[in-house]
Amino acid sequence: MIKNIVLGIKEYTGAFALISELKLWKYFIVPILISILTAVLIGVEVYVLYDNVGGVIAKLWIWDWGKEGFTAISNFVGGIIVLVIGLILYKHIIMAFSAPFMSPVSEKIEHHYYGETKHLHRKTSNTEQLIRGIRINVRNLIRELLFTFPILLLKFIPIVNIFSTILLFIVQAYYAGFGNMDYTLERHLNYKESINFVRKNKGFAIGNGIVFMLFLLIPVIGIIIVLPLSVTAASKKTVKLMHNKHEIVYEK
Repeated sequence: MIKNIVLGIKEYTGAFALISELKLWKYFIVPILISILTAVLIGVEVYVLYDNVGGVIAKLWIWDWGKEGFTAISNFVGGIIVLVIGLILYKHIIMAFSAPFMSPVSEKIEHHYYGETKHLHRKTSNTEQLIRGIRINVRNLIRELLFTFPILLLKFIPIVNIFSTILLFIVQAYYAGFGNMDYTLERHLNYKESINFVRKNKGFAIGNGIVFMLFLLIPVIGIIIVLPLSVTAASKKTVKLMHNKHEIVYEK
């Protein structure tokens, strides 16, 4: 899997050049606006709620001794919880609502590398792409939260909390890569087939998602470039995987 993660990361090489070559920047205008607006709203949410969540956690400590120390830890953990949930919501919101704009990007990249292909299921409309994007991302959001909450509880355990941070990052990366790959998969595979495809190629999804998450650490610029580069990289890798697995049928 580590090899596949590295290969997923390497697909970002040349992404900027490919976007310019295929004149894809125009497709990213609305998704970038969605990304900026969502990031601002999530940022406000984190600022307003982090100490409230910490206060709720602190109430679990009913003893007087160690109260001050536990309160400090609770505020820190509360901030992490709100930030993590905010990142999860941000990720799935922008992916779901950007679907109608990202599908043409993926299709042009596929055509650039492999020419005309016949979709195995259907040519989807903007509405169908939006519904598909919302369905996939709601499904992934629920699953990611189910994995995230137990991992966050490990934050209270010294030493273990270091490994929990790594695990949490990998989980977030996987679902970010999943969403980016689905912009290509939706043209060729149905809902269940797409889920199985990503599961079989989870290393590539994690690799793509790792860079996606790292972009979000870059102030301002990160939320602007995250979708263009991650979607381009994911589309390159996904069409290669489908081509190698003979999932794509070429027009004669």
